[in-house]
Amino acid sequence: MDQLANLLEGFSVALTPMNLVFLLIGAILGTAVGVLPGLGSAMAVALLLPITFSLDPTGAFIMFASIYFGGLFGDSTSGILLNTPGNSSAIATSFEGHRMAKDGRAAKALGTAAIGAFTGGIIATTLVVFLSPYLVLLATLFGPAEYFALAAFAFVAISAVVAESVVRGLIALGIGLSLAMVGIDGQSGAARFTLGMPEFFDGISIIVVTVGLLAMGEVLHVASRIHREDPRAQVKTHGSPYLNWREFKQAFPAFLRGTSFGLPFGAIPVGGSEVPTFLAYGTEKKLAKRRGDTMFGTRGAIQGVAGPEAAGNATAGTAMGALLALGLPTSATAAMMLAAFQQYGMQPGPLLFERSADLVWPLLASLFVGLVMLLIINLPFASVWAKLLLVPKHYLYAGVAVFSVFGVYAIASSMKDLWLLVAIGVLGFVMRRFAIPLAPVLIAAILGPLAETELRRALAVSEGDMAILVGSPITVSLYSVMAVAILISVVQHVRHRRQAAAIPEKVTAAG
Repeated sequence: MDQLANLLEGFSVALTPMNLVFLLIGAILGTAVGVLPGLGSAMAVALLLPITFSLDPTGAFIMFASIYFGGLFGDSTSGILLNTPGNSSAIATSFEGHRMAKDGRAAKALGTAAIGAFTGGIIATTLVVFLSPYLVLLATLFGPAEYFALAAFAFVAISAVVAESVVRGLIALGIGLSLAMVGIDGQSGAARFTLGMPEFFDGISIIVVTVGLLAMGEVLHVASRIHREDPRAQVKTHGSPYLNWREFKQAFPAFLRGTSFGLPFGAIPVGGSEVPTFLAYGTEKKLAKRRGDTMFGTRGAIQGVAGPEAAGNATAGTAMGALLALGLPTSATAAMMLAAFQQYGMQPGPLLFERSADLVWPLLASLFVGLVMLLIINLPFASVWAKLLLVPKHYLYAGVAVFSVFGVYAIASSMKDLWLLVAIGVLGFVMRRFAIPLAPVLIAAILGPLAETELRRALAVSEGDMAILVGSPITVSLYSVMAVAILISVVQHVRHRRQAAAIPEKVTAAG
């Protein structure tokens, strides 16, 4: 009960008028920066960090909390409306969310995302308050072999489940791994696939890959078809962002499933919320196939937005717990938060709750208040954001291209990144033309370096003994589930081929 008493005391600080103003300002600014393509939640914290230097530590940390979640809310907005997620954590949400927007349900998609983000964030933050000591135990269970198994599981799950064709899924996975291999090898220091150009020594930024494939690829795809569409066709943006009872019953289980995916991933350093959001998306797609849901993958399904969005914010919530309890930043955004804490002389870790309780508990309380405030801000304004789709396509996607270029250039002020943006945009356009899925490329580009590093680290520890890769219950469980998933996927694909082959025979016999 000590946690509850400390949390109530934290609320007494967080709910003072001035701190509520800081929360409101941070929520608005974080959302606004998160919406911009190529920037996202991590950049929101980085860009807005200097404005907190003049505040007292409590006010600064409270503003950090709302910027932290505000950026995550903003990440999905541009992804849903323009297929241009502000950060890689919103990629999975963009798939079905953008389809809903094109179907005239943009406000509903944004409303679903807001509720999903709120649900995942609230549950995760509640668990952080009461279960933070156990996060230490969870993090210590994972070594190099477990991280590699987790990455391999993500590769197979995304390639086999999200992709309609296993072959196309593996092709996309290979493209992503190829992009991830460019740069200096972290173990040996050797340059790989750089064409002898120093500009490629740092590798290809995941922001460039994400914005290139999703934003520029979409711009080129739309441009190639713009004269084939009826210019008199009206885009529908009306509709309420609030879910009716039937829609809520559809979304609620997806909220819970997505949250359950996100909770454990925030405590382990696997690169952020990309893995749980893609796993949540893949799960919802699999369940949609079982129940014969024709909305998924065509007009856009609410569950495809609800699951990944809840997973992303649940991961962010437990990532904050891992940061405070362990001093372990498990994502880029959490790393920026760690820099902010250190700026004020705070060192997150096991002793933080004892030494700086007067700062930690108001921060945790402000996470709850900030999430409620963001829901109040974002839900009613979803219909306003949806009006962006009324802008004529040639203006709208020209704006997307401009903001994408600005966002990518802001990362490192490099012309190399702009040329890569165009090249990867062309790649995204070609992949759309040949129905090659984008998700495996993105997950491979994100987790490829982690998988390689952890594999080599595990083999170095075991002196080359491959048995270390299956030397713990966690790795055995992950590989077992992966084998079952592959087997089920192969059986289903064979069955679908037989059914497709049987249809022409029946037609011929009937004729």
